[in-house]
Amino acid sequence: MSVESRLTDLAIVLPPAPEPIGNYVGSVAYGGLLFLSGLGPRRADGTSMTGKVGGDLSIEQGYEAARLVGLNALAALRRDLGDLDSVERVVKILGMVNAVPDFNEHPRVINGFSDLMVEVFGEAAGRGARSAVGMGSLPFQIAVEVEMIVAVRA
Repeated sequence: MSVESRLTDLAIVLPPAPEPIGNYVGSVAYGGLLFLSGLGPRRADGTSMTGKVGGDLSIEQGYEAARLVGLNALAALRRDLGDLDSVERVVKILGMVNAVPDFNEHPRVINGFSDLMVEVFGEAAGRGARSAVGMGSLPFQIAVEVEMIVAVRA
């Protein structure tokens, strides 16, 4: 089954692909890999999920923010590759959680992103290497930011 068909079966509608908000590009293709710049939890209406997980936001809300980042990442991949079937596999995810200092459940939050990638690309292609770390702050106080590297079909 194609990835695009899987999105339909899962009733997942992707938001418009986010545009860079600084002096950088959204992605760089190099050596069979596509490197996505960090993305945040931007909703379709242009607003973002903000706040600190463990303070303003619960773990569950952080998980939803990470899933929203995943939807934006899928939209960016589709824009930059033409379609999601061009993704061979998720290689690496760096998930950053805007959290209070004593928060220690970063992996549970970033599972919102990782779980979505497995749903969309399947177990073998969707589960990549990953880091989940806490940050004292993130741009515009977004709750989560994720960078992603994917292998691209030749």
